Amino acid sequence: MKKVVKIVAGSLWALPFMAFAATFQPEYITSMIDGAKKIMNNLVVALVALAVVWFIWNVIRYTMSSDDDKKKAAKDQMIYGIVAILVIVSIWGIVGILQGIFGLTSGTTASGGNTGGLVPTN
Repeated sequence: MKKVVKIVAGSLWALPFMAFAATFQPEYITSMIDGAKKIMNNLVVALVALAVVWFIWNVIRYTMSSDDDKKKAAKDQMIYGIVAILVIVSIWGIVGILQGIFGLTSGTTASGGNTGGLVPTN
């Protein structure tokens, strides 16, 4: 009985996708991909901003603390913040380079130059 319920639930879940396949519209897929790109670009910017705020917060904690244990903990967190910023930005750069290599770039500057996807476009 449980298998039957799973099969029925899975079939009902797949119905909208089958209906979408019946009326295939490439523009819809393109707009979905563009929306996903915008979300990912905004997410990267938000993650970098959070990492910077985390780093600054721990600098404040380090300078304001008089206890050696708290200073060490804040120093460790500052290092994690710097590493997070470097990792996020380097992955963002690698993705931009790969987009440029494979010709998948969509980011352009006002003068029409290609940015390699490193500058978010809205």
